[in-house]
Amino acid sequence: MENNTCEKSIHLCYCGNKKVFPQILLSLLSVVKHTDSALTVRIFTMDLTDVDERFTPITEGQRYILQSVLCEKNAQSKVLLVDVGKEYRKYLMGGRNEGGFYTPYALLRLLFDKVELPDKLIYLDTDTMFCGDVAELWSYDVGDCEFGAVKDKEGSFWINRRYCNSGVLLLNMKRCRETDLFAGVRRMVMSRRMIMPDQSALNKLAKKKCFLPRRFNEQRGIRPDTVIKHFCRGFRWFGPFFIIYNYKQTDRKNVHEKLKIFCFDDIYEKYDRLSEQYDFGL
Repeated sequence: MENNTCEKSIHLCYCGNKKVFPQILLSLLSVVKHTDSALTVRIFTMDLTDVDERFTPITEGQRYILQSVLCEKNAQSKVLLVDVGKEYRKYLMGGRNEGGFYTPYALLRLLFDKVELPDKLIYLDTDTMFCGDVAELWSYDVGDCEFGAVKDKEGSFWINRRYCNSGVLLLNMKRCRETDLFAGVRRMVMSRRMIMPDQSALNKLAKKKCFLPRRFNEQRGIRPDTVIKHFCRGFRWFGPFFIIYNYKQTDRKNVHEKLKIFCFDDIYEKYDRLSEQYDFGL
C-alpha cells in the first residue's frame, strides 16, 4: 500500500459527483480557514451517466479550483481525483440498496481497500463544515480500532447505544485491511436491504471502534468546542409529532433562518468571490 510521502500532511477524503462540488468547496474553505497544516485531499468519484445522466464525475477544472484554495494557505497541499468507476461496477453495482435514498456515490468509501491509501485517513461527508483545526482530529489516537466515530444522535437512541454516525471517520486503514472490514461491509450492502446501508453495515461489522468526542461530528447546534459541524438530517419534535429537516450548508437561507447559524458567513463570501472568478454557482 501507499506510503505517506509527506509525513506532515493530513489526509482527507470525500466522495461524490459533480453536483456536490459546491459542498466540497465550502467544506474545504472552512478546513483551510482553521489550519496551517499541509493537506492531501482525495475525492473518490466516477462517471455513471449510463445509469443516470446526473451521475457525472468531479471534473479536472473543479479539482484545480479546490487545489488553488488549499495552496493559498499551504503550498504543499494537493487535491487528487480518484476514479473508482471500474471498482464500483465490479464490487458494488447491482446491489440490494440501489435506487434508495442515497446515490451510488455514498458507497464509494467502501472501496477504500481497493486503492492505495495511507494507513491513516479522515473520511468526511460533503455536508461537513469546520469550526476548528482539523489537526485536532488528526492527532486523536484510535489505537488498534478500525475507525473512530461519534455516536449518531438518533441512531444511538433508537437503534443501538453504540451506533455511530459515519459522516466523519478517523480511519485506521492498516487495521481495516487486516480485518477485511470493507469487504465484509460490501457483501452486506449487496445482499441486505437497509435504510442507511453503509453506515449500518460499518456499525455492525466493525470488530472494534473508538468513540470520538461529540465536537468532531456535531449533528445539532454548534457549541464552543465544536470542530466539525455536520449538516445531516435531523428531527424536531412538536408535541407528539416530529418533522424531518435536511438543510445543507449550501442552503444559506435555511442555515440562517432555520438553523440560526451565521458563523460561516465569511466562508460564503469567499465562495461567492470564487464563483464570480471561475463562473460557477449553486
